[in-house]
Amino acid sequence: MTDAAAADNGDRVRLEPGWKARVGDYLKRDDMQALRVFLRERMQKGAHVFPPPAQIFSALDATPFDRVKVVILGQDPYHGFGQAHGLCFSVQHGTAVPPSLQNIYKELQRDLGIAPPSHGCLTHWAEQGVLLLNAVLTVEEGKAGAHQGKGWEGFTDHVVETLNREREHLVFLLWGAYAQAKGKMIDTSKHRVLKAPHPSPLSAHRGFIGCGHFSKTNEYLVRHGMAPIDWRLPAAT
Repeated sequence: MTDAAAADNGDRVRLEPGWKARVGDYLKRDDMQALRVFLRERMQKGAHVFPPPAQIFSALDATPFDRVKVVILGQDPYHGFGQAHGLCFSVQHGTAVPPSLQNIYKELQRDLGIAPPSHGCLTHWAEQGVLLLNAVLTVEEGKAGAHQGKGWEGFTDHVVETLNREREHLVFLLWGAYAQAKGKMIDTSKHRVLKAPHPSPLSAHRGFIGCGHFSKTNEYLVRHGMAPIDWRLPAAT
């Protein structure tokens, strides 16, 4: 995106066309303009805002609206330097795999026999139709939740509502109480909603490990005439 604050007037935000047509107008709202000002002021004061401005909307850019098949909802980006790049639970190549993602890999191995990769970049999932969406799209270094309550939640609710209304037969993976609360609007007569505890080390043992969400997702997609997700991740190059 061209604007350093990344939540600029909806006409100026570079966004995948399918998403732009559906959620671009939301970015013109007063609360989104206030968020834009807040982000710009924080950066002017020296705050390290993650992910970098050009990657704030990476989840939408990587998974066009018409290609979404699965939605994984996160809370807010990783707040360590060099971690967040706009996809929930994902980190850039060369960055250590965070504990929650390690547990996701453990469940993948238990569920589908997929050996854990050596990296944490989930772009391959996004490119197949897995929307990796955080509820809050920015954070500050070392300050988890620093941008909660600033306006992002309304925007990402709008994203979820739009998918719920305009699409059919999506799978929503809601891990943890926060994601489950955000997903209450989803019409379970149109979509498959799978719930489990968060994969954090604090809660993964309470039912995330053993949930079988990856195989259940693929079974649902195939049943509705869609290609399953290849959950294997290519080796880092």
